[in-house]
Formats: sequence, C-alpha cells, structure tokens
Amino acid sequence: MTHTIRRLLTGTALAALLAGPALADETIDITIVNGHPPIFLWVKHLTETFIPTVNAALEGSGYTINWTEAYGGTLAGVGGELEAIEDGLAEVGVVPTVFMPNQLPLQNVTYNTPFGPSDPRVVMEAMEVLYDTIPGMADSWNTYDAVYLGGGFALDNYLLMTNFPVNSIDDLAGHRIAAPGPAVNWLEGTGAVGVAGNLTTYYNDIQTGVFDGVIVFATAAAPARLQEVAPYVTVTDFGAQSAGGVIANQTWFDDQPEPVQAALRAGAVAYQEAYIAEQAQRVAAAMAVIAPDAEHLHTLAPEERARWAAALPDVAGTWAAAADGAGLPATEVLNAYVGAVRAAGADLGRDWTQR
Repeated sequence: MTHTIRRLLTGTALAALLAGPALADETIDITIVNGHPPIFLWVKHLTETFIPTVNAALEGSGYTINWTEAYGGTLAGVGGELEAIEDGLAEVGVVPTVFMPNQLPLQNVTYNTPFGPSDPRVVMEAMEVLYDTIPGMADSWNTYDAVYLGGGFALDNYLLMTNFPVNSIDDLAGHRIAAPGPAVNWLEGTGAVGVAGNLTTYYNDIQTGVFDGVIVFATAAAPARLQEVAPYVTVTDFGAQSAGGVIANQTWFDDQPEPVQAALRAGAVAYQEAYIAEQAQRVAAAMAVIAPDAEHLHTLAPEERARWAAALPDVAGTWAAAADGAGLPATEVLNAYVGAVRAAGADLGRDWTQR
C-alpha cells in the first residue's frame, strides 16, 4: 500500500512538474510612456483602450502583461518619449512626432501643409496610406530602434486663441504667439512673432505675459482651460494634424513572441478607433466651452483664410528640400499626402505641391 501511494505521489508530482510551465502564464513587464497627463485623449485611451485590448487579445495565449503606466512627465517629458523608448526605459509609448520635426520630418508632413483638411479621420487615413505605400515612413522610426505599431492619431482642426480679438491677419502684428514645433511656421509673413511651446506650459505663459496667444485645437484647449487666459477664439481652419502614434522599442518588440506582437498591434488599431470616436464627440462640446458666445468667437472669412495661406513662405517646399537632402523621400511623401486628402474631397487652402 505504501509503495503504491509513493508511486502515485511520484507520478502526480512528475505530471505537475511537466504540466506546470504549460499551465502558468509567462508575465512580460511593459512600461508605457507619454509626457502629457491623462486629461488628453491620446493618453486617456492608452489606459482605457490600448491596454485592455492588448490584455483581452492575450487571454488564453499563455502570456500576460504587467503594465507600468508612466505619464505626465514621470518618466519622460513632452518630446522625450522617443529617447526613453530608444534607451529601453520604456518598451511602448505614444510618441508626439509634432515635437520632433528634425528627428522625424516625414511624420510632420501635415504640419508643413497648413490649411489642409479639418477632419482628423481624413488626415489619419491619409497617413496610414503613406505608411502602407512608402517604406521610408516606417524606416525612419527604425533609425531610433523603434517600430510603428499603428494607432496614429490626428489632432482636431487647429485654431487661434488669444487675449486680444483677431478679425484678420493684420491684427497679429507685433504679438507673440506660441505654437507646437513646426506650426510656428504658420505665423511667418503675418507680422506675429512665433514662439515654440506646448500644452503643458501654455496657460501659465499666457497668464504671465510670455506670449499673447496660442495656436491650439479645441479638444485640448478646453481641458487645459485656456479660455480663462485667452478668451478670444479665431477659427482659422489651419486643419487637423497628424501628431503621433503608438511606438515600441524595435529590439524588444522583435524579441517578443508572435501572440504578444499581434496583441500590441491590435491594441494600436483599437486605440486609433476609440480615439477618433471620442474626439468627434468632444469637438462641439469643447468649442462651446472655449467660445461660449459670439463675442468670443470669430471665423475667418474664406478670402482671409486664403490670404493667410498665400502670405506664408513655401513651408512645404523648404521642408521637403531639407528632408530630401538628408536622403529621405519627403517630396514623395508630400505628393502622396496631398493626393490622398484631395481624393477624400478635402478643402485645401493652398496647393503645397506647386513651387
């Protein structure tokens, strides 16, 4: 009897030993980064959409993720996300390409073609066409040991918020206006003084007189309460802008099992869809917050918008020539982007492919 029990116990232990690795999930640690706080949609949907989608996709796969969420400057400041991913401090993140015009010029094609389509979905779909058809788009990430997972997001139609009324570009003369990255170029030829800035400092800098207004978009302006310091809203129709995407460290990603890679890409697709759906719902509400009455809202007349676009130097041509000179297919990207948004019926204030 004792021998039989010992034999059964030994067999059970052996079976458990053999079955153990197959039954226990392997846990993978992932730190996910963005320099902005979660009040902004591109961060909010990392928590609400991207992470849950990845977790759901991995159910039953034998893999689980232990997430560390590092937002609002806890690991990297705004514009420092790509470096954190390249250095391996974070495995995944949303990288705001708008703050990297020199490192990632191709991803900034929309910021170099202002007065383009006001619909963010048109912009996002055009950018995905570029990623699908022009290898240089994805290759430019690889330079920084990074890989584009998808989840490219576009910011809603940019406008102007100031502490003084603006009815035409003539009203801008002598005023300091902040804008993100390459959007500073949208002020050339207007008489305004462009200043580089970002959402984390806009409120205090306007309040303290560092500058008199900002180029911004409604769904970020409202949660940042910019109307408190810049109560005059001018709808310029600068256009929606591609501003970033979900990125992973390439070396780390390549080492991950196929189910994990597929889950991360599925998370990026779901992230993009959830982002654009909530953004569409938020735009009208945000406009009502930042411009509650006619006194504080002015829409540029079409001829004034065209005048502003015409006053700008050849922003796109200068950008394309510089990036072409660095061995990047910028002219190809420019022509493909303009072609894609035109095919979608977008209203372009200026044909940036013409020299």
